[in-house]
Amino acid sequence: MLRLNLFLLLVTVICAIGTVSSNHRARKLFTEIEREQAHMRDLDVEWGQLQLEQSTWASHARIESIARDKLRMRLPAPGQTMTIEAVRPRAAIAAIRQGGEER
Repeated sequence: MLRLNLFLLLVTVICAIGTVSSNHRARKLFTEIEREQAHMRDLDVEWGQLQLEQSTWASHARIESIARDKLRMRLPAPGQTMTIEAVRPRAAIAAIRQGGEER
């Protein structure tokens, strides 16, 4: 009977140590998850800020201002521009097959 009691006590102590160890590991993993989620939220905020910054840097008014002021670019005069008509793909292919030109 004494052996059985000692054996049961040993099994109980081992189970208790296993339970404590399992709870400790679960708590550590939970804190790690919380830390990673906080990091993810920080990265989401940073991503939003970077998108806002990119849209600011790429705004049309800013690009036009830099082109005009720093690069000294200007719009061409009406006599300096040419209008080119787009070629219709089907007509161009048919003209090539027939050996003629498209109009």
